[in-house]
Amino acid sequence: MKLIIAIIQPSKLEDVKKALSEVEVVRLTIMDCQGFGRQKGQAEVLFKRSEFTVNLLRKVQLMIAVNESFVEPTINAIIKGGRTGPTGEIGDGKIFVLPLEDCIRIRTGERGGEAI
Repeated sequence: MKLIIAIIQPSKLEDVKKALSEVEVVRLTIMDCQGFGRQKGQAEVLFKRSEFTVNLLRKVQLMIAVNESFVEPTINAIIKGGRTGPTGEIGDGKIFVLPLEDCIRIRTGERGGEAI
């Protein structure tokens, strides 16, 4: 089992969800988050016309627990839905794949791959 964490552009969320459903990945957790990478900061103007630098940009974090056979289809679906244009752009996001030691379904007590 693996835990896939993806950080994507908020505007790409619907495209990623559609691509995931096409590969039969229908269970995921979505969280709003903020961060920055190569994009650095962005300038914003406040209501008093003073300018300040914001180093955090709005992103969406997906957490998806999958069995081994779904790892590559899930990654490919996130790339397909999350990439801007054919070659992508800075800020499209990142995907992290972590080992998942256990998963427990609270309702039934099932564990492991059956609980996913």
